[in-house]
Amino acid sequence: MIWQGVTAHGAPDPTQSHSGQTVAILDIGVLVFREGLECILVLAAITASMTGAQQNLRRPVATGAGLAFIATLLTWIVAVGIVDSLGENMRALDLQAATGLLAVIVLLVIMNWFFHKIYWGGWIRAHNRRRKSLLHNGSAAQISKHSLQWGLVLLGFTSLYREGFEVVLFLQSYHLRFGSGIVLQGALLGIVLSGIVAVLTFVLQRRLPYRKMLITTGLLLGLVLLVMVGEQAQEMQQAHWISTTPIAWLAPFVRPWMGMWFAVFPTYETLIAQLIAAVLVVGSYYAVKAFGGGGSIPEPSREAQREARSAVTEELAIR
Repeated sequence: MIWQGVTAHGAPDPTQSHSGQTVAILDIGVLVFREGLECILVLAAITASMTGAQQNLRRPVATGAGLAFIATLLTWIVAVGIVDSLGENMRALDLQAATGLLAVIVLLVIMNWFFHKIYWGGWIRAHNRRRKSLLHNGSAAQISKHSLQWGLVLLGFTSLYREGFEVVLFLQSYHLRFGSGIVLQGALLGIVLSGIVAVLTFVLQRRLPYRKMLITTGLLLGLVLLVMVGEQAQEMQQAHWISTTPIAWLAPFVRPWMGMWFAVFPTYETLIAQLIAAVLVVGSYYAVKAFGGGGSIPEPSREAQREARSAVTEELAIR
């Protein structure tokens, strides 16, 4: 944002044609950083107890994460190839609407508080159990050192590739609309931010406000979700997938820049779609609070949350 202000010699004009690309870069950067932050937390939980004589076991985990990064790039190439081949047999508006709908679904999953409260906690717990099993069996000579190394590689691989696969699916819509250049700039922004957090966590072993960072990026992703849903609804209108019902009394108040930056359009379909998306995210957040307060969350899920928190705390406390 500072760079844009400097290059625009002040506050940038939101009605300029390049502003849509700038918004896309920021949206992509926020999403990639969010997924990278979650991946770092999972890897921190896995490697928390690998200290002292076991510190060398972190290397195969890191190797698996590196392989997952390469696999994510290959998945991107395959996904782009599939989308391009579909473009030869589908109308451009239909393909754009379809990929946009996929991106919205992926973002809804990422934003869903219930998903993160239950499934993501279980994801960390499952990785920790697998890690404990590998280390226990390895120390008891029940498996060979070679098998232990490959098991840890697999742990590192799955920790990163799951996040990378989600990002690849999400970015297909942006690739179709803006091309690879814009996607690359946004992804690099997110990767650089994630890299800074990774260095602070694993190399310098600093205590970072992860909870606040997750909440902040979650709020930013909430804004991205509303924008994407508005854009998706408009694309579906242009492709004649849904009807277009203008709101005459609202049209004079909705300026062109509001549509470009925030995807606010004076039609019932776009505004209702954005309202439904907001209700789903906010409603799931309060549903988790209600279930958590009333004891409705299953005990294993609570165990997963406690184990994830203690593992990350243990990792950050190690010097």
